Order: sequence, then C-alpha cells, then structure tokens
Amino acid sequence: MQKLLPRLLSNPPKHSFSYFFSHSFSKTTYDPPFSPISKPPKPKPKPPDLTPNRNPTPIKSSLPFDFRHSYSETDPTLEPIGFREPKRFSPFGPGRLDREWTGTSAPVRDQLDSCLVEEESIRVLGDPLTEEEIEELVEKHRHSDCARQTNLGKNGVTHNMLDDIHNHWKRAEAVRIKCLGVPTLDMDNVCFQLEEKSGGKIIYRHINILILYWGRNYDPQNRPVIPLMLWKPYPPIYPKLVKNIADGLTFEETKEMRNRGLHSPALMKLMRNGVYVNVVARVREAFETEEVIRLDCIHVGKSDCKRIDVKLRDLAPCVPILFKDEQIILWRRKRDQERNSDISDANEKSSGT
Repeated sequence: MQKLLPRLLSNPPKHSFSYFFSHSFSKTTYDPPFSPISKPPKPKPKPPDLTPNRNPTPIKSSLPFDFRHSYSETDPTLEPIGFREPKRFSPFGPGRLDREWTGTSAPVRDQLDSCLVEEESIRVLGDPLTEEEIEELVEKHRHSDCARQTNLGKNGVTHNMLDDIHNHWKRAEAVRIKCLGVPTLDMDNVCFQLEEKSGGKIIYRHINILILYWGRNYDPQNRPVIPLMLWKPYPPIYPKLVKNIADGLTFEETKEMRNRGLHSPALMKLMRNGVYVNVVARVREAFETEEVIRLDCIHVGKSDCKRIDVKLRDLAPCVPILFKDEQIILWRRKRDQERNSDISDANEKSSGT
C-alpha cells in the first residue's frame, strides 16, 4: 500500500477535469462569448436588362369634357398669368394619357357631337323615378351611417371623385355625398357639376347632403374610362384679388372704407370646414343697409379665405377691398355700378335665350 501511493500521486488519472477540458476544445473550434459575427456574403449584382423599355399604352377616354383637378372650384374662362411648374409635368403621369396637359387641364382631342352626348345621357337616365322609388332610395341613403358615401371637401368636385362615385355605383344604385367647406357657398354649381360630369341625377338635397342616382339604364360593366390623377397639380398664378385702389373709388375713399370695415362688428364668424350655405344670403341682406361688412375667418385658414373672397365677389356680388389677419372686408359697390351690372346680366341672359 505504501508503495502504490507515491506512484498514484506522480501519475494522476487521465480522466481528470483539466485533461478533459484541454482535449475537448482541441478537437472542436473554440468560440468565445464575444467573438465577432461573420458578415454574410455580398449578393452578386444582377446582369443588366438588355431588353428595350416598353412605354405604357396611353389611356384613351371617351368622356366629352376637359379633365381638370377640380371642376367646381375653377373657372375655365379665367386665364392664369403664370405657372408654378412646367406644363410637361402631367398629373396623370408620363405617357399615361392620350391628352396633353396645358397646365390647368387636359383638353379633349376629338370633339364629340353634343347632341349624341345628350341623347346618350338621357338614355342612361331612363324614365324619371316615381315618388315611391325616390322615398325608398332617400330613406336608404340619407342617414349618416350609410356605407355608400363620399365626402366633398374644399377642392370641390375633383376628377378622382368621379371614379369614387362610379366605384360606389358598382354595388348600389345611389351614393350619398356630404359637402363641407368653401364649395357649400354655391351648392347649385356643385349639383350641376356632379350631374354633368358623372351622368347621374340628384334626387335629394338637404343643406349640404346630396344623393346622386345612377339612372335606370346604367351598366356598371360598361362604365366610362376615368384615368386617375397621380398627384395634385400645383395651382397656377392668377391676377391679384384685392387691388390697391378699388374700382370706382379713389385712394382716400378706399382707405376710409377699409378702416370702417375693420372697426365694424363682424357679420358672421366662419369656422374651418364648415357649412356656408346661408353666407351668400346673409351678405346680400346686409348690403341692403350697410355699405361695408366684415367677415371673421380667423379659424378658416388663409387659402380658404381667398376662395371665399372669390366666390362672394361673383355671387353677392361685391368688391373685396381688404384681406388682413384673416378678416374679409367687402364693399357692395356703388348703386349705379349695381344697376349697370344687373342690366348687363339681363342682356346676357336675353342674348343666350
């Protein structure tokens, strides 16, 4: 026993911890806990495509009117004095439409016969609806929880809105339209543009709520081709709205009118994206006793204030003489100017008839 003890101490067993640790890591790769991560191999670049670029086929639409971003908020007779972007930048995309963009619209290339267009619209509308049918459609679509609804904002009747209306007509024979903002100043124009551009018929109108009917003979499978605008074009530059000296007044009289308007109580206080259906009537009524009135538009926004100015100038009619701190000052013009304008309007109507 005494002879074996020194031999064991001099030759320890091979299966000790140190021996196992050294031999186990010698056969495998040692990976410390903070070793650098190997980078993945870079993908090989794809070979260049040698096939020629195929231009998309231009879309051809048979709609008989010029394409504009907004139909109810633009005046086709008013020519701009400048543009904010080159005319070659068509909002329909490069090469996607067979019409050229003029900066404000895409005119029709082939003029269609107006009589044929009118006959086709009458054929699609068919016979007028009976009172029972109108009541049934109105009760189905007039409520706020109607699924077939589209909203009309400050841009008015836009081009892409026509596509939304026809998409609703795929599953329902009428669509509910809720109007807000500046277009509600002239709801007659909104209704006219909707009927003319969509080909439908408005069967219900209550304040700012409209119901547009598709017609008895409308076929969703043969709907008109409506190319979409990919972005909103920059508005062109128009002449200055408020002149330094109002027409019919001197500089001193214009200055006096502006001071009177700023210190007079506000006729109305308009809110942003509100319903302005009764604004024109209130302005006309105020002009019967007042010469200058003020509209408080502090919560409306600068761009919407300018749109309101333009519409009131044509609808009231009146002359905007000041636009400051989102306050609109309107002058009713002189009485002789009002008479001359009324006579000219009457002459235009008689010549048109």
